[in-house]
Order: sequence, then structure tokens, then C-alpha cells
Amino acid sequence: MHGLINRSLQSFLTDTYGPSVWQAIAKAAGLKTTGFEALLIYEDAITDAVIDAAAKQLNRPRETVLEDLGTYLVSHQNLEGLRRLLRFGGVTFVDFLHSMEDLPEHGRLGVPNLDLPDFHLVEEAPGTFTLEITPLIAGVGHVIVGLLRAMADDYGALVLLDHAGLRGARECVSVLLLDQAHSSGRSFDLSMPEV
Repeated sequence: MHGLINRSLQSFLTDTYGPSVWQAIAKAAGLKTTGFEALLIYEDAITDAVIDAAAKQLNRPRETVLEDLGTYLVSHQNLEGLRRLLRFGGVTFVDFLHSMEDLPEHGRLGVPNLDLPDFHLVEEAPGTFTLEITPLIAGVGHVIVGLLRAMADDYGALVLLDHAGLRGARECVSVLLLDQAHSSGRSFDLSMPEV
């Protein structure tokens, strides 16, 4: 697993629950260091151990921890850059959904050895989609549910999202678009805001 992904998990746990909770999780997961280096590669088992330790420490289901991670990736102020990159996926939430298939390639443009799940969007009916995700870690679909929920809010779309289990080897997320323009959403401008 790429260190950037593990570092995001560490940042989520630290920013949301505090450094002492992160330290307890790292210790319970058997980490030999206090944190992850963003550009190193780690065994997948380490990532799973951290997620499992977080679920146990927080007394929350693994799926909930993963979904909260997905929401954090888009909505936390420390990751405004990622939110901006995702917003370049299109003018509407449906445009963004279609752009998910290109996300792994775009990620590798910035970080060549970054491993991201592959996405395949199926439009089952008008406004009804299934996003199929090649697993990177067990439960990655829950991360995507959280990410899509935050992005729908960002676009001002009203959607129902659900982790729909497996289709073959892929995890599936069902997306029911109820209203593309439910609210004004968060402001977004192509140019960077002035500081």
C-alpha cells in the first residue's frame, strides 16, 4: 500500500480523534514507528491492521471508520487540494460520477506508483447508477460511499448512497440521484483563492 494512502488514514484519525488516540491505534496495530512516510510503500496487511485497530479503539464498525475516512478526504480543511482536484471532474455531480473512471490515471500523473482502485460506472436507469470498484483494501467501497456523500453535498446534489455488496470481485456502491440541484453546494472556482 502506498504511504500516501496510509498517511491519509493517519491524518484522518489524528485530525478527528486526536494524537493520543492515533498513538494508541498505532501501538495496537503493531506499528514500529509513530507514523507513515507518504512516499514509502507498506505491506497491505499493515493498512488492514490499522483500520481494524481503529475500529476496535473507537468502538465502531470497520465500515463506519472507512466511510468516515472517505468523508474526511473531501470535507476536511487540511485536504482542500484534494477536494479541488476532484471538483475538476465536472460541473455537475453526474459529470463527477463519470469522471471517477479516470481517477486512477489522474492520480498516477501526480504520483506514478500510486495504487488506486479502478472504477466502472454503470447507469442502471436514468438517475440510478452502480459504481463498481476493484478492491484495494477490504471495504474500499465504504470509503467511496463517504467520499461520494461529501462530493454530493459539495455539488448540492441530493443522493441516496449504499454499499451494495459485491458484483464478482468488485465492491459496488449504488447511487440514486434524487435532485441534481437540491442546494447551492459549496463554492468552487477554477482559480485558486487568494490568500
